[in-house]
Amino acid sequence: MLTCKQFLSALNDYLDETEDADIRREVQEHIEECPNCWVVFNTTQKTLKVFKGMEAQDMPADVHERLMNRLQEKSSRSGKVA
Repeated sequence: MLTCKQFLSALNDYLDETEDADIRREVQEHIEECPNCWVVFNTTQKTLKVFKGMEAQDMPADVHERLMNRLQEKSSRSGKVA
């Protein structure tokens, strides 16, 4: 049986249906046996359905600029070059 950490690592591919059959079975078994991971799975699945049904929206220029500035600041503090 998968651990919760392994489940979380496999969740994205499971939801995208790109995992092989054995891993899919293990993820499904884990979901059925672990209430905490079932909640994560269920919430993530519902969130994806909501977002997939929405049209893409352009990010307002001021929001984009603030985001890029913040990422640059964070990158500079961590010693990485952006």
